[in-house]
Amino acid sequence: MDDTLTSLIEEWDGLGTVVSRHRETGAWIFIALHDATLGRPTGGCRLREYPSPADGLRDAMRLAEAMTYKWASMEMPCGGGKAVLATSGPIEAGARRSLLSRFGEVVNALRGGFLTGPDLGTTSDDISYLGKATRWVHCATGAAAGADPGRFTAAGVLAGIRAAVAHLDGSADLVGKSVLVQGVGAVGGPLARLLRDAGAAVMASDIDVDLAHEVAVACDGTVVSPRDVYGVQCDVYAPCAVGATLNATTVPELRCRIVAGSANNQLAGRSDADTLHERGILYAPDFVVSGGGAMGFGLMARGLVGAAEAEEEVARRIGSALAEVFGEAERIGASPVVVARRRAERVLARGAPTGSAGV
Repeated sequence: MDDTLTSLIEEWDGLGTVVSRHRETGAWIFIALHDATLGRPTGGCRLREYPSPADGLRDAMRLAEAMTYKWASMEMPCGGGKAVLATSGPIEAGARRSLLSRFGEVVNALRGGFLTGPDLGTTSDDISYLGKATRWVHCATGAAAGADPGRFTAAGVLAGIRAAVAHLDGSADLVGKSVLVQGVGAVGGPLARLLRDAGAAVMASDIDVDLAHEVAVACDGTVVSPRDVYGVQCDVYAPCAVGATLNATTVPELRCRIVAGSANNQLAGRSDADTLHERGILYAPDFVVSGGGAMGFGLMARGLVGAAEAEEEVARRIGSALAEVFGEAERIGASPVVVARRRAERVLARGAPTGSAGV
């Protein structure tokens, strides 16, 4: 283990990390367990290429902390955790399954200490296969099997956008509002279509130019080049791809009124939330507005609702929570991030409800 990995582990304030290496592919398996106050650490499995193993571990840690606040914001009985399968390049189908099998073995070794599911880079087929290797995976069996997490996440983001527009304009009506969706894949694509149905003017941007064009045509919208995203004038900028798109370079370039998207860890640093606030841009904290996928599957895993009902509940809860966050933030003159974190920390301070078993 190199010094960079060691220093990350030494400096992290989470519960701990699990590190393994898959010899066949050379991929690193990282499971970051951040907090178990509300229940078992639970979070998706991300599979993607990273410049170095340390970058993969750092991402797992940041995502695990975000999951702690995401679950607390939703008052769900789960703790913060995340898995990252960090590769250095593309993996063939057979080797991919071998990596997933190894990941399943590592999850099994925790004996229920971590529950995982889909995330960026993992498909429904991956999760179904993973479910054969470990029972500690949601979305693979029961009512949630085959359900699309992007559907729930997109529903939550739409509700968040409506809440933000209502806060600024007094009405949640999206007719004529311009929304730039950055990343039109598993979540951004469904979101763009929901926005079209709501009467919004959709702008689609993606590193996959063909996909951006396809979504734009389907939504009667326009395509925006990835290099032009931050300077485009619009009502809402919806980052739905990778994180850290809001940073010291991009925030000053933004020409939007609202930022609300599904990407995790949208802020490169906490000071970027203050800069957005100073610029008068209303920011929907990512760990609240992007919680639809986790919430939807959490509700179904507990047997509370079916897929359609879960989608409605996701929209209701996220829309209501953000309306309260925006209102309180305006009253105290602070960034919505400050309010959202305080709300989550109050939930964490109360601890898990008696008898709560988690997802």
